[in-house]
Amino acid sequence: MTGREGPGLLGALPLGRNLRDRRFQALAASLLLALLAMIVPPLPLTRSGVSVLAVVDITGSMNVRDYALDGRPASRLDLAKAALRTLIPELPCGSRLALALFTERRPFLLFAPIEVCADVAPLSGAIAAVDWRMAWEGDSRISAGLHRAIAMAGELDTDLLFVSDGQETPPLPATGIPPFEGKPGAVRGLILGTGGYGLSPIPKYNDRGRETGFYAETDVQQENRFGPPPADAESREGYNPRNAPFGGTVAKGEEHLSSVREAHLKALAAQTGLAYAHLDGPDGLRGPLLAAATPRPLPGQLDLRPFLGAGALALVLAVFLAGAFRARAIPFTASRTS
Repeated sequence: MTGREGPGLLGALPLGRNLRDRRFQALAASLLLALLAMIVPPLPLTRSGVSVLAVVDITGSMNVRDYALDGRPASRLDLAKAALRTLIPELPCGSRLALALFTERRPFLLFAPIEVCADVAPLSGAIAAVDWRMAWEGDSRISAGLHRAIAMAGELDTDLLFVSDGQETPPLPATGIPPFEGKPGAVRGLILGTGGYGLSPIPKYNDRGRETGFYAETDVQQENRFGPPPADAESREGYNPRNAPFGGTVAKGEEHLSSVREAHLKALAAQTGLAYAHLDGPDGLRGPLLAAATPRPLPGQLDLRPFLGAGALALVLAVFLAGAFRARAIPFTASRTS
């Protein structure tokens, strides 16, 4: 008998029929995948991560509610915390994050950099617990705080994420931004401007932390009268070069109202070599931060066992479902032929 006259001796045997059976082939493949899942070691790989010191401004203007979160008015501090908590699971495993608070003129380190995947729960909990009541002084000298935050990030060997609305309290003197004593660009990172672009009132609280209204013009220092007077001092009412170099009247202004001082924050970014971005919502921080931060190689492993096991299970389920479908189709065909 020739090959054209029949399937041959091997095809006539039960083993040959099983080898051609799709179900047998699928089960054999699933067995092979299951065996590989038990013996295949993880594959070494290298990926990029970041190491970041996040410094959060907790001064009074960060309580301004000019954002919305989950359909409700939210303060700048609330949205900054939501953005940081959203950022944590978006960073590559192996990345590290440290947290510090800023008020007065310096940052205060809460904890050194820790790994974002292994310690996601304590990281998220620590950020959620940040509160404006932790502030130890009422001033907000943004320029000095940023300069010290850069120095702190350098000591920790991290990049910097500085979160602030940029409102200086008291206002900057006529001489402008204080000089930066560090090397611009030596520490990379991002200044994240928070707050709306329109002026909003600043909530006022009593000694027990209860909101009692908003700051008025007379509650807030409207001008910094330290150092040399501004260029227009001679034209002010009551000006006296010795006794009243800033004029003889009380300064008026809008320092009791607040908006993101983007021009000031961008000037600080240019001075220090940092990047700048505006916080528009709880999402979207990952892109600007990774673009500004230093990529750091992270040794890691790719464990293939879950994928191999899932493939084996999928083949077994496919065989089971195909058999069940075939068993239901045979009686239906038999009833039609009868």
